[in-house]
Amino acid sequence: MNQNSGDRADWALAVLGDGRAFGRVFDRHAPRLRRHVRALVPVPSDAEDVVGIVFLHAWRKRDQVRFVDDSLLPWLLVTATNTAHNLTRAARRHRLFLARFPVEVHAPDPADDFSDAEAVSALGGLSLADQRVLTLCVIEGLSEREAAEALGVPPGTVKSRLHRAKARLQQQYSASATPLGGTL
Repeated sequence: MNQNSGDRADWALAVLGDGRAFGRVFDRHAPRLRRHVRALVPVPSDAEDVVGIVFLHAWRKRDQVRFVDDSLLPWLLVTATNTAHNLTRAARRHRLFLARFPVEVHAPDPADDFSDAEAVSALGGLSLADQRVLTLCVIEGLSEREAAEALGVPPGTVKSRLHRAKARLQQQYSASATPLGGTL
């Protein structure tokens, strides 16, 4: 069976519900459609979207597709061209719409100028119990009661551990932090 007679026969089977027949039509023509569309869309990755849309459109219009010499390819190529142009126009309208808005100048985040290596090192130097209570209460923002429930200890234990852990963290951080410019 040649490609042309295969299209009409496979399409008839696909319309009757044979998914493999539709897959054969797709496999037969998708590479050619991708090559055709890549030159028509602004972003090469849009070619895959266009091919998918073309076959979706073909399925929706399955009773109205036209064969040329028993080949579905010409109809698919015309549909792909129209779909690519529609996508390109929509992208252009979207860019023009966005261009009407003022560009927001982003101020750099001052935190990016500093390294948290000393703080991480200081936290790593604490006991596991201290790390857990600091992580839950300070970093994750849980209340002492919530942290106590998560750790399975009384709230008073979390409160005292948190107080001691903060003091130990301050000592660890002060000992490991290098002063900026050589002086404090």
